[in-house]
Amino acid sequence: MSMPLGIIVALALSAALANAFAWPLVLLIYIAQLRSRKSSQRTQLAHDLGLPAHPTKSKKVVGFFHPFCNAGGGGERVLWTAIAHIQRTDPGIVSVVYTGDVGATKEQIISKVKSRFDIELSQTTLHFVYLNSRYLVEDKTWPKFTMLGQSLGSMYLAWEAVSKFVPDLFIDTMGYAFTFHVVSMLTGVKVGAYVHYPTISTEMIRRVESRVALHNNSASVSSSTFRTRAKLLYYRIFMFFYVFSLRGASFLMVNSSWTKAHIDSILFHDNGLLNILTYLPPLVFLRPLLVTLKPAEIVYPPCDTREFEKLPLEGRGRIIVSLAQFRPEKDHRTQLLALSSLLGSHPEYRNLPIKMVLIGGSRNAEDAERVEQLRAFAKELNIEGYVDFVVNASFQDIISWLGKASIGLSTMVDEHFGINIVEFMAAGAIPVVHASGGPLKDIVVQVDGKRTGYHAKSPEDFAEAFHSVFQLSKSEDLVLRQRARTWAVEAFSNAEFEEGWDNSQWKNWL
Repeated sequence: MSMPLGIIVALALSAALANAFAWPLVLLIYIAQLRSRKSSQRTQLAHDLGLPAHPTKSKKVVGFFHPFCNAGGGGERVLWTAIAHIQRTDPGIVSVVYTGDVGATKEQIISKVKSRFDIELSQTTLHFVYLNSRYLVEDKTWPKFTMLGQSLGSMYLAWEAVSKFVPDLFIDTMGYAFTFHVVSMLTGVKVGAYVHYPTISTEMIRRVESRVALHNNSASVSSSTFRTRAKLLYYRIFMFFYVFSLRGASFLMVNSSWTKAHIDSILFHDNGLLNILTYLPPLVFLRPLLVTLKPAEIVYPPCDTREFEKLPLEGRGRIIVSLAQFRPEKDHRTQLLALSSLLGSHPEYRNLPIKMVLIGGSRNAEDAERVEQLRAFAKELNIEGYVDFVVNASFQDIISWLGKASIGLSTMVDEHFGINIVEFMAAGAIPVVHASGGPLKDIVVQVDGKRTGYHAKSPEDFAEAFHSVFQLSKSEDLVLRQRARTWAVEAFSNAEFEEGWDNSQWKNWL
């Protein structure tokens, strides 16, 4: 005998309701179980570091979320300088770094930090938690909808991180704001961040609106009205959730006035839609995690200029040095085009000793392939004899090249700060930088009404800037290098970073 339809519907509804109540219960049980592991995790941490058996009574643990901690770029310098400062000034804090560098041992990472940045780290209060899912935040995993894919991937990666170790304070130092609610909800710990670059900004939206083709806005999109409108919708929806995530942080540090302006503009914009939607499921369940944010605090990145400022200012050759990881946004192609333009508009340089040296870190196979493409492009431009590539250089190699260079080159559009540019100036290499972002607003600025470097936008602009530097008289050249060095050393030292880091009040959340 068949069961009446009404009973079938009633049973189905009962099962659905049971599941609706069961899932929150399962989540609460999981959260309680995750948090209960804290004591055993601390005991294991103490054993691994050779600390007393119960370090929780005397030590606090700060977790740094930095999946690419072994990359050797400017963001990594911030991470390691902060940790080294903590180790020197507060032995009661253990730093735990969540990293996806599963193929590197603790000793190897510390050795590379010393080689690349000349930063000394102690093994005693430093621990690594290795993450197996880093591929979820890599560009190659998300060829389309990259921002969304990486942000969702970072949430899973954050879950993996805290499932392996729960800290007392969680600090994101790579820009993964979508992790904030995952960590807060699952562990109950406070979350903060050092933001190098906003994941999305009003400037990015304006560029899509104006249909400008860049590395993150392909020509196929910029040339199509329909695709442009679709991308604008995608960007605006993404910005809504990005702002919602940022509001889950207890504190935000940023690396430049440019980054601060963009972060504050979206954080404190009167977004009525955001306020309304946070009262609706499912966002209402995350509303208690939102905090009342103060404006982001500028903490300029550490620029260890001690070795650079020892270099003599005289005797520089016609050498142009670029110091940047081989990533698309660094725009190395424009650098090669600029050299080609210089040799085309001023052919006399073809008979003079002139060299462009591209120094940069290669993180993976994609970066290595990018280097090979740049080599091929230099050959296509018929300038390969004037270009050298120095991949994964040591700190001493960098010092050596900058001691010879007349020019330090950066072509990235909207570079958020530019530690490499400060290093150029301290080393005595006259900076020629893109007229945007931190290099324009914070670093290559006028001092007492006089220039500290040159700004440019197009390859032709960069080429003319090169020519201007090469044509300076010996006295003008020396005065400009000295002025730039003095400014960089005084404004962007390690000591300035450490003071800003301490004044950010992050310890109040431990």
